Amino acid sequence: MHDGIVYMDYAATSALRPAVVADSIAEWLRNNGATPGRGGHRLAIDAGRIALRCRQLLASLLNIPGDPGRIAFQHNATHALNTALFSVLRDGDAVVTTPYEHNAIVRPLHVLQRTRGIEVREIPAARDGTLDLDVARTLLGGARLLAVTAASNVLGTATPLRALAAMAHDAGALVLVDAAQAAGSLPLDVHALGIDLLAITGHKALLGPQGIGALWVRPGLYIDPLLTGGTGGDSLDPEMPAALPDRIEAGTLNAPGIVGLHAGLQWLRDERINTVHAREMRLKRQLHEGLSRLDGVRVLTPEAPDGVPIVTLVARDVDPATLAARLDREYGVLTRPGLHCAPGAHRLLGTQATGALRLSLGWASTERDVAHAVEAIASIVTSARRPTIGSASH
Repeated sequence: MHDGIVYMDYAATSALRPAVVADSIAEWLRNNGATPGRGGHRLAIDAGRIALRCRQLLASLLNIPGDPGRIAFQHNATHALNTALFSVLRDGDAVVTTPYEHNAIVRPLHVLQRTRGIEVREIPAARDGTLDLDVARTLLGGARLLAVTAASNVLGTATPLRALAAMAHDAGALVLVDAAQAAGSLPLDVHALGIDLLAITGHKALLGPQGIGALWVRPGLYIDPLLTGGTGGDSLDPEMPAALPDRIEAGTLNAPGIVGLHAGLQWLRDERINTVHAREMRLKRQLHEGLSRLDGVRVLTPEAPDGVPIVTLVARDVDPATLAARLDREYGVLTRPGLHCAPGAHRLLGTQATGALRLSLGWASTERDVAHAVEAIASIVTSARRPTIGSASH
């Protein structure tokens, strides 16, 4: 418990971060404050060094091969996904995806259906997060792109990226992965998985601040910019530079965000992602087991051995919004009700009318937090079932 609250909304944002993250940003703003790539003076050069070190740390943690300059900073994963989708997909192309995608993929594809006539093919999925890989292989035939999340932000289940990527490459399709939930939580090996484009955000399990993300583009793949503008160099050329990262880094970079992300990445490097992930998954199992024992609670998240530390549920007698509000007000447990920007997942789960309650764990979660959350939900659902005076039937 931190300052009287139990924070269980890490899947939205790591609102609790290692102290070094905020300290690094504050120190940067006091002592530097310059922008990478904007000027040749000592402060700008130092800013450029921090940006390079941040790219290098990302490459190391995610086993991204080759030049770290192919990791381009973006505002967030949504920005990165839009950059990739609008660049790769041309008129009439087919893209293969799943029902578990976030609106960061769903909405750009909807626009591209309308404006470029692309075909969206959806892999059949089950309520436990599994995908029909036999049908996936068929759907990938003739497709330009496979665009999938690394882990569901509703169920917390991991996508079988290695198998899907191999199928996609066999069919001649590129592979775009939305790693917003997975990067920093679920160990990822971009090289081993065969990913072509990877979108990440800094403010979730990578422990950075809001407003910083990145898109990695594999060598040999040409990408068009979503935004055009100043890059700090080649100012006489009306076209965006051909080389990454400048090609898709138009405008002033978020230097404080890069500094904070760098600090979060350093913390993860020192603590080791595998160690953090194992601890979070132990807590997830504890949370899942505790909630599964409660009468009147249906846990939607399957008992999967892998994935990210998310447990989602519905209560028979309390709607998700009311349950979340009471958890916050009465017990200091902060959660996320609703559709979680993933309407396809909730349609599949049958919760599109009410949404569900998501509890997500993170680096600072404890066994005490989990026990408190389970006890709080038990108390609320029990009180919701308790008959009021005068309600007895006659």
